[in-house]
Amino acid sequence: MTQLDQSTVFETASTVSSAVKAMPRVHSTPIVHPLSPAAREIATQHSMPAYSPVVLAGIVRLIEVALVATNGLVVYLWYVEPTTGISWYYLADIGGIALLSMLAFQAADIYQVQAFRGHEKQYMRLASAWSVVFLLAVSVTFFAKANEQFSRVWLASFYVLGLFTLMAFRRGLFLLVRRWTRQGRLDRRTVIVGADANGESLIRSLAAQRDSDARVIGVFDDRSDDRSSPSCNGIPKLGTVEDLVEFARHTRVDLVIFTLPISAETRILHMLKKLWVLPVDIRLSAHSNKLRYRPRSYSYIGNIPVLDIFDRPIADWDVVMKWLFDKIVGSLALICLSPIMLLVALAIKLDSRGPVLFKQKRYGFNNEMIEVYKFRSMYADQSDPGANKLVTKNDPRVTRVGRFIRKTSLDELPQLFNVVLIGNLSLVGPRPHALHAKAENRRYEEAVDGYFARHRVKPGITGWAQINGWRGETDSQEKIQRRVEHDLYYIENWSLALDVYILAKTPVALARTESAY
Repeated sequence: MTQLDQSTVFETASTVSSAVKAMPRVHSTPIVHPLSPAAREIATQHSMPAYSPVVLAGIVRLIEVALVATNGLVVYLWYVEPTTGISWYYLADIGGIALLSMLAFQAADIYQVQAFRGHEKQYMRLASAWSVVFLLAVSVTFFAKANEQFSRVWLASFYVLGLFTLMAFRRGLFLLVRRWTRQGRLDRRTVIVGADANGESLIRSLAAQRDSDARVIGVFDDRSDDRSSPSCNGIPKLGTVEDLVEFARHTRVDLVIFTLPISAETRILHMLKKLWVLPVDIRLSAHSNKLRYRPRSYSYIGNIPVLDIFDRPIADWDVVMKWLFDKIVGSLALICLSPIMLLVALAIKLDSRGPVLFKQKRYGFNNEMIEVYKFRSMYADQSDPGANKLVTKNDPRVTRVGRFIRKTSLDELPQLFNVVLIGNLSLVGPRPHALHAKAENRRYEEAVDGYFARHRVKPGITGWAQINGWRGETDSQEKIQRRVEHDLYYIENWSLALDVYILAKTPVALARTESAY
């Protein structure tokens, strides 16, 4: 077998990824083909939202640190404090034991979802790690000649109560994780691309793993049925790669694994340039290739080696941080801006008949249909919910107040309700476009290749394109092209610091009103 070094494998994966981004895009639209009956049956089955194992493990760490510290403090306040008063070295010892226990549990490898599922070994490892922590604590106090300063009753009670509490917590965690596992919340819904012997081999390997979180729900292949199997190891073939794009719009897909050999580069690139618009992880299986890699050259799904091609743009703790940022900053903004919103609402009501707020259907995350709130800026009988006709300069449909609030973007302020209360918008992200918005009489998805790749993250009130001057009327293909380019740059380079920067620059961008009508 040929052996590839680490740099060669990384170069292969990065070349494939870069080539996909550089190649001309295929036009991707919300509906490509009707799904096959088998795909439609799976897509209509209810799937629960997934929980990130990385975030779950982090939360368990925080809870256990808090439990350990609480136990030590409770015993201290019950037995020690009434006779000796407040002693800072007890508090320091409690904090040290809490942090050391987290490191010990990490070393014992019991912060994995597999351990949370209640295997007997986790309890033995937990008790052993907890005992080691106290042996270290006793050793430190002995060699520091401080053992007389600590109560032996406190130390023994802390050990026993802490062990009991941690065991009880782990038992409760087991019951919760078992429930989530049955609901599919801890599974990665996986599809295989390649309905052949390699696909069957991969499915068998995944099924043979006791603790694999990859649950295969279907197989896709661009080849005709006479060149590929109608099913792989009992998993039905659901259609082509184009069908996979539509399938992922209807049901949760977390992971796509290609089983094609690396030598089929052209075929892989052709398929990937269709799939890159989806918010999923895409991997190339090294399982069936006759290549032997160095251990650090690839990642693993269980014990199956894969090459990473695309990652979901915002995942794990990034999702949590962005959600908290939206809720906290969005709530503060809603409170601070509420007087201005009340004045705008009053002005709209006095200026023309009709409701103050205007709801418009737009494309959201993964092409889901969402309703976005805005202040009404047009006459009620001339409103255009589908944006079939772009608003132009001196548009007669726009009211007097509407012209002002559109130029200053005050009409967008009700979208804070979407961010804070509904959750289908973010403060920062690609702006959600109306369903039938056009540039030069062409719908956006027809004017820009790979347009729907901007929907791999949740849309936002403001974004990278807006602060760089690409806001307002999109009357030319070049304008919408540049806006999408900026949106894709934001997605590929997202960070919380970038969100803060965009929010800080937004008021400056709003001062430039020459392209806003």
